[in-house]
Amino acid sequence: MLLTANFVAKQKNMALNTLDSITVQNEKETRGGFGEGIYEAGKNNPKVVALTADLAGSMKLGPFIKDFPERYFQIGIAEANMIGIAAGLTIGGYIPYTTTFANFSTGRVYDQIRQSVAYSGKNVKICASHAGLTLGEDGATHQILEDIGLMKMLPGMTVVVPCDFNQTKAATLAIANYEGPVYLRFGRPKWPNFTAVDGSDFEIGKAQLLAEGSDVSIFACGHMVWLAIQAARELAAQGISAEVVNIHTIKPLDSAAVLASIAKTRCAVTAEEHNIIGGLGDSIAQLAAKNQPIPIEMVGTNDTFGESGKPLDLLKKYGLDVPNIVAAAQKVLSRK
Repeated sequence: MLLTANFVAKQKNMALNTLDSITVQNEKETRGGFGEGIYEAGKNNPKVVALTADLAGSMKLGPFIKDFPERYFQIGIAEANMIGIAAGLTIGGYIPYTTTFANFSTGRVYDQIRQSVAYSGKNVKICASHAGLTLGEDGATHQILEDIGLMKMLPGMTVVVPCDFNQTKAATLAIANYEGPVYLRFGRPKWPNFTAVDGSDFEIGKAQLLAEGSDVSIFACGHMVWLAIQAARELAAQGISAEVVNIHTIKPLDSAAVLASIAKTRCAVTAEEHNIIGGLGDSIAQLAAKNQPIPIEMVGTNDTFGESGKPLDLLKKYGLDVPNIVAAAQKVLSRK
């Protein structure tokens, strides 16, 4: 139980440990956090290079391109080639960040990632924007909902899904100093920004306890973290104490943090902008089954593709909004 005790003690010292202490600073695109992060990473380390598949504007690479043109490579609409070039650049000691939409970052180039990056253990940072339903009007062909599963199954691949602008910036900076292949997933729309401005509350592989609770644990990642916070507030109004944990690193999963939380609450809800098959929910359920079997309800898409629509409308239609998280918590409490 030492790991559990250490996790609880460390998290109690964090500024964000109650629902009342969580405040929205502004609304910003998480991809904007990536743009600022890669620019700072480029200033900090001359070995950081950026590659894109004809999406420099969408990936917010403007400042990096302006100040480091010799370290920027426009590959064109040739994503497989981009991954191969990135793998090759690591041999010369460079730290390549590949950039395109999440669908093209994974599904289109899975073979190249598996063979040239994961199997070879190359220090490539696969940075993927426009993930999930909140991509919106571009529709099902672009709204990949399987990428977390695809990437976490690759041996040696680290998978990071930050929750807001500040955390995406912090993650983008952190992966420059993290040895090994990384998949970094973020989104398109403006979203509430509430984590530490300086990124001090982010560490790869360490979950973030946002609010302590005793009745139910809510584990969330990406855009769903903010919705989990809102759901916890609605549950509190009903007299239900929800613990909210930001699992920004899907792999390696912070097992100590998860087990510490479910040891208290004895039930859990997972929330992700991804298929419940193969995503965060599967990771939590597998860990719990092996160590502390508990009732779990999963909020995510259910074995389906998306469609064109407004981001918030799509989240509601596919069961990924606040009322669905609240309902999942109520249901799982009835199963304790």
